[in-house]
Amino acid sequence: MFSSVVAVLILNDMNVYQDKKPSITDWVKPGDPTGEFKRQQSRFRDFISKDPDAEFPAEKDRYHLFVSYACPWAHRTLIVRSLKGLEDIIPFTSVHWHMGEQGWRFATADEHLPGKNVTPNPLDPEFTHLRDLYFSVNKDYEGRFTVPTLWDKKKKTIVNNESSEIIRMFYTEFDDLLPDKFKNVDLFPKELQAKIEETNGWTYDDINNGVYKSGFATTQEAYERNVIQLFKSLDRAEADLAKSPGPYYFGDKITEADIRLFTTIVRFDPVYVQHFKCNIRDIRSGYPHLHKWLRQLYWNVPAFGESTEFEHIKKHYTKSHKPINQFAITPVGPVPDILKPDEEVAAAQR
Repeated sequence: MFSSVVAVLILNDMNVYQDKKPSITDWVKPGDPTGEFKRQQSRFRDFISKDPDAEFPAEKDRYHLFVSYACPWAHRTLIVRSLKGLEDIIPFTSVHWHMGEQGWRFATADEHLPGKNVTPNPLDPEFTHLRDLYFSVNKDYEGRFTVPTLWDKKKKTIVNNESSEIIRMFYTEFDDLLPDKFKNVDLFPKELQAKIEETNGWTYDDINNGVYKSGFATTQEAYERNVIQLFKSLDRAEADLAKSPGPYYFGDKITEADIRLFTTIVRFDPVYVQHFKCNIRDIRSGYPHLHKWLRQLYWNVPAFGESTEFEHIKKHYTKSHKPINQFAITPVGPVPDILKPDEEVAAAQR
């Protein structure tokens, strides 16, 4: 009799847990027996066009980009914005590194964080959280409040919150407003598009998203399956870079493949190794070609290094993910966050 009552109580508790409305900080749906992290699809998918008659035409200072320096997906857009010379055309604001139950918040006027434009919302100071933008567009919005968010100041709406589409808008749609120096920057050249798309597929699934699928897993099986695949694909990227004829993924010119991979690799040793348990190897001692490529981009191409803010990166992950790091302690290492071009850890010295 006692065991039957206990069983009923346990079953009822499980049903309540499974029926609970997911919190923004529930990275795996409560009660999901697979333990798998499943990334939400972006909800806003409109496109800016160079056609002046388009719904969202390319115009100077019409659009505002909201990002987080902590987020690798948002980081992509900052890199491309710089490489394409769009600084005077598309202003941006970074949110605070902390993401709580209400999602990303804007910094307050008395907070002084590293990085450019980490400020209150310059378009509407009453909007204290990124979610306020989303609810201003749709009061019944139920998705995640994600960065990057590309905002149309004229129509007061979100154009797009999918980073892979935002960066492609930036590649071409503002070219008529740019000098030749930046108009001629081609990050998705026709002769490499098939290779880039093929590389994007496994880079996204196994590496960009793979670190999250490893770190947010709530079962041992889900974790091991994803972390093993992550390192198989890091091995693949290492092999590709070993045979590249130039310093970048496909040779002498930076392409989308470099941008999409960089934002994960630059976070790998400072965060993903310990926080997401991606510790089969680290980049600095386990992947010599990836490590050389990473430092080439960070130290020699300002668009990459100047948009990387390690304080935001380390504090966001370790102080926003309570299910993983209950006491929000940020590890001191690795020291330094990234090695100089001519430095190597002892284990990697030849």
